Amino acid sequence: MKIRQLNLFLAFCLGILFTCTFGWAVPNPASTGPTITRAFGPEMGKYGDPLRFYIEADDPTADMQKIAIVVDQAGYGHYPTDWVYIPEKDRHHFVGYLQWNSFSNNASKMPEWTELTVKISVVDSKGHESNAVVFPLEFVSNRVGTGNPPAPFDSPNLERLGHIDINLFNPNEMGNEPEGRW
Repeated sequence: MKIRQLNLFLAFCLGILFTCTFGWAVPNPASTGPTITRAFGPEMGKYGDPLRFYIEADDPTADMQKIAIVVDQAGYGHYPTDWVYIPEKDRHHFVGYLQWNSFSNNASKMPEWTELTVKISVVDSKGHESNAVVFPLEFVSNRVGTGNPPAPFDSPNLERLGHIDINLFNPNEMGNEPEGRW
């Protein structure tokens, strides 16, 4: 008798587990997060020049909250994530650019061919992260023209979404501060 009750209890638990795991309900489209649909950015730039990273994003639930920018630098490493908050009017769809004034108080200059990776994604109010777009970037000594950005980023009235606030370090200057400075 006890074995039969145990089997019935196990069957009941498996039924609950199956229903909770796979469910019989229609999937909720609101569970999907934002999507970056198009992106464009420079491959090379002169250190100190303003750089523009163009993105277009959509969210079916209209709750995009912020843009995450992560920079990795060869010879230095990973910088903390920078956040640009999305205004209420743009939480369903936006097209625009992020501007990075690349000169930093932490580095008077950057070595020629300094390699960076700029990763941009969008996060909604529930913490769902979009696909990430990754831009490899090298600093060069000459000013580099990126040409005209492709549509839809070629509009003369394109909105600046915000500024990237990441201050770079020159790995060659690190540890060379005079005694007593700090």
